[in-house]
Amino acid sequence: MLKLAFAGLTSLVIVASGPALAQGAAPGPLAQRISQGASELLNAADWKALTESRIDVIKTALQLTPEQAKLWPAVEDAIRSRAQMRYLRLQALATPRTERRDVIELMRDRADVLSQRSAALKKLADAWQPLFATLDGAQKARLKILAVYMIHEARDAVESRRMQLEDEYDGEAVD
Repeated sequence: MLKLAFAGLTSLVIVASGPALAQGAAPGPLAQRISQGASELLNAADWKALTESRIDVIKTALQLTPEQAKLWPAVEDAIRSRAQMRYLRLQALATPRTERRDVIELMRDRADVLSQRSAALKKLADAWQPLFATLDGAQKARLKILAVYMIHEARDAVESRRMQLEDEYDGEAVD
């Protein structure tokens, strides 16, 4: 029970750190603040530590048996791979662009990104499948609770950031 409480507390700290990072927007034009998003991103070492903490929370919540633990490294690798892809994608988005881009180019770039994300999600599903098949009912229930909680918290963080940007945009001229 102590491990489950620790896992819950750790996930709360991890998820709550997103909105806290987003609260430090500096005054100035909206475009400048959006481009300053790069400074609000975690550095590579912090991103890796956050990913490792998330992995530990999931593993702790599952309380894997020795046989299940043999299937866990593939899941860890897939989680790390997706986290690294997301970090690189956010870094690229935070880099200010000076050139104007063609609408068709934007659509093709978006399609490429979605293809990469699709492949990474498929890799994650493929990694989870053998392990998930061995989970008992209690483990599946804990995984579901953790997933629903984390999705809810992530959605709240995104909505909070969106509202903050809307509030900052009100009354400002866009460059």
